[in-house]
Amino acid sequence: MKKLISSILFIILILSFGITAFAVKGTNTLAENKNAFYDDVNLDIDYEVGGVYLCEATTGKVLYAQNEFKTASPASVTKVMTLLLVCEALADGKYSLGDTVRVSANAASMGGSQVFLEEGEKITVEDLIKSTVIASGNDSSVALAELTAGSETAFVKMMNTRAAELGLKNTNFENTTGLDDTTVDHYSCAADIATMSRELIRHSIILEYSSIWQDTIRSGEFTLTNTNRLVRYYDGCNGLKTGSTDKAGYCIAATAKRGNMQLIAVVMGARTRDERNAVARTLLDFGFANYALYEKGEGFIENARVLGGIKDEIALYSSPFSTVIDKTMQSKVELEYEIPERIVAPIADGECVGRIIYKIGGEQIGASEIYVKDEVKAIKFSELLGRILKRIVCG
Repeated sequence: MKKLISSILFIILILSFGITAFAVKGTNTLAENKNAFYDDVNLDIDYEVGGVYLCEATTGKVLYAQNEFKTASPASVTKVMTLLLVCEALADGKYSLGDTVRVSANAASMGGSQVFLEEGEKITVEDLIKSTVIASGNDSSVALAELTAGSETAFVKMMNTRAAELGLKNTNFENTTGLDDTTVDHYSCAADIATMSRELIRHSIILEYSSIWQDTIRSGEFTLTNTNRLVRYYDGCNGLKTGSTDKAGYCIAATAKRGNMQLIAVVMGARTRDERNAVARTLLDFGFANYALYEKGEGFIENARVLGGIKDEIALYSSPFSTVIDKTMQSKVELEYEIPERIVAPIADGECVGRIIYKIGGEQIGASEIYVKDEVKAIKFSELLGRILKRIVCG
């Protein structure tokens, strides 16, 4: 009986003072994006280019970069931002792939790469997207811009607003196509293009089109051939966008996936198409040869004791975690769990109560949260007293 009374007093004391010392806050789910991976690396790039950038798409981890913030004309790689806004409009339900668009005189007047749209021609949104992604159609790009914003001028404002939202400090757009003859202050850099490319491929639909080598529009009457030859000749290449003008030279935002790792390689200002593709290959080869994406998905960990709650225990889950590691270290990742012995109610649904520390050779490479999926309300004094009395009566 004395032990029971002591237990009652201890529980009442806890409820009275609302002890929360057992709660543990989580940390970022991704490791910091440090440049340590390439600080001591000097890739053997045989050709003169304006800037290069290589990153892993899921985490944004930078694997290699040179002159990545040097601004220059991006040519048709501009359409990465154009297509991002189009994909976001699709996702928001502003229009659908099957909707029909009437081509304006302005869109039909575009020079350079085109699919020869005619004023008044009716064409589906899907065919316009395919034409823009695969054949780099300037006319189709403008038609999509006009559909989305009402005019190309309004759409360009949207492009620059979205660039600011993405934190692109070395980018300014003056058109949707990348054509040089109508621009004065139209520029970007390798790092910014990688960021907008990373955002674009979050819309998986774009990779369905950018990975196509050949397709048709106008009910099979017009053939589209991908301007990105890496799609056909580089293992795993699934996009994304090429560009070339006299002012810009040859540019590319190349994406490739092997296993679970998706890479983005950006090359600016190459002298020829072949040199551009060779540098992109060098970057992608370097990434796949040396690095791996370590991933741990969301999952149940264990049931934990709850103190002062209407329930005695609650299920704990780990949040998803991913980071890029040296390829030779894939089997050497160690997990340390920081979980309190007791969790004090009240607990909110989704509340972080601990964390998992990921290490290699004793060095932390990242952390993810441990959280609960259900809430647990604090037990009221009357409910607690009723439980105690029931135990006394029932023995």
